[in-house]
Amino acid sequence: MEYIPCNLCGATDAEVLYPSTLPEDESSHDLRRFRCTTPQYGLHYTIVRCRRCGLVYTNPRRQATDILDDYVAVEDPLYIQEREGRVLTFHRNLRPLEELSPPGNDRRLLDVGCHVGIFVEIAQERGWEAWGVEPSRWAAEEGRKRGLRIVTGTLAEAAFPVDFFDVVTMWDVIEHLPNPKEELQEVWRVLKPGGLVAIHTINIESLFARLMGHRWPWLMEMHLYYFSPRTLGAMLEQTGFHVVHWTNQGRFLRLGYLVSRFQAYSPLLTRVLTGAVRALHLEGVAVPVNLGDLFTMFARK
Repeated sequence: MEYIPCNLCGATDAEVLYPSTLPEDESSHDLRRFRCTTPQYGLHYTIVRCRRCGLVYTNPRRQATDILDDYVAVEDPLYIQEREGRVLTFHRNLRPLEELSPPGNDRRLLDVGCHVGIFVEIAQERGWEAWGVEPSRWAAEEGRKRGLRIVTGTLAEAAFPVDFFDVVTMWDVIEHLPNPKEELQEVWRVLKPGGLVAIHTINIESLFARLMGHRWPWLMEMHLYYFSPRTLGAMLEQTGFHVVHWTNQGRFLRLGYLVSRFQAYSPLLTRVLTGAVRALHLEGVAVPVNLGDLFTMFARK
């Protein structure tokens, strides 16, 4: 375990918001908790809030290199089964990027933490020269099987040229990173002047998060930072970006998958709902979900 300063302002003065709920025995570490589709909500490191700038993060936590090793090794077959909802979500997410980025036939896009590359594939179909970078060896290989340009590793390891991309996206990624400010500096480096970054993440200051408190489902081991539009905007400005705007933005989920997410809260309710959904043959129906605790922020270099 390591103690870290605030990634936004560098202070070491923080108050505890939620004590750790993880087992003290490190031998119980479960790699499955690092799957995108993990249902293990409520298990997390100690979560603190910086008294100087208000950034919320986990402290202490496991070493950054150990965390990266987990993402390199993790496999998540259920993610592929939920493709339909993600396709709908990413089609919607691409539209504002096309409106905000300059028109042209040679636009180049990078999706950081692209997993199996669904967003890369959609952007490619829309005429972008689309790239992805992904630490999971399994996920990156799954994407390459579909003919996608996916580099295995981190953004820094990919070593893309300076001023190479018109758009960089990070969908549900920045909250997982041991050093998000350093990652944004690398995003700034690979973006062209005037280039656009789009970041989608969870909102610790949303009404739903505040109402739920310690029961907010996004309090999870793999989430190291809990941004708000205020703190993410401040970090983007610090790293050389100008925030264009932000918006609350949910996602599409298959109804069968959505019902399974209640398992951590009520196994009995989950079984009842799952039975009803199956009886009505509604498992594959994609439904929009927006509780106001997810947002996307757009900024320019």
